[in-house]
Amino acid sequence: MKKILLLIVTASLVAGLAFCAKKKVVEEVSVLRPEPGEFGIARTAWDTTVTPQKRVELAAKVKNVDIELLGNEKGMIETNKGTFVFELYSKDAPNTVRNFIRLAESGFYDGLIWHRYEPGFVIQGGDPLNRGSGNPGYNIPFEANERKHELGAMGMARGQDLNSAGCQFYFCLSPQPGLDGGYVVFGKVVSGMDAVNELRSGDTIIKITVTRDVPEESPAGE
Repeated sequence: MKKILLLIVTASLVAGLAFCAKKKVVEEVSVLRPEPGEFGIARTAWDTTVTPQKRVELAAKVKNVDIELLGNEKGMIETNKGTFVFELYSKDAPNTVRNFIRLAESGFYDGLIWHRYEPGFVIQGGDPLNRGSGNPGYNIPFEANERKHELGAMGMARGQDLNSAGCQFYFCLSPQPGLDGGYVVFGKVVSGMDAVNELRSGDTIIKITVTRDVPEESPAGE
């Protein structure tokens, strides 16, 4: 009888430990789940099972998220060659900027590579297929503006149709006036151009985040 009771108690303890362990894992996963960021979009943390289709499905989910632009938006890209910061031209290309923020903040770009490097011309990335022919499952309208393709300018890549841009973007490695008017410039590098110059085909986009500059408060009495 004592042996039976001992077995029952032991089994109960093991079951209790298993339940606690399971509960602990669930709690840890909940804690690690990304919360919505500054623009109300939760970031997806990809694992080794990520596929281009999963990224396209994510793009579809955030495609119509309303993004309020204040005109002081900035982005930061972390790469295996370093980090750089760029300003976004929210007033000149608002819809293009909104589209980029949705994709960047959702994690769409995280883990992709820079698939195109043209010395002295551009470094390009953002393709879910990592080869230059992919898109997010939709296209965005062309936004003509007066911004120029200066050193560090950020533009949207596209096909032959002006309205064929979607998710691929590039940075100019030197002034490219020949591109002016034909591609939408929606930002420019403001810090870390040395890191941009180090990028090559196959390098990684570790993470892209977008924030707003916080205006400095004036001293009391001013």
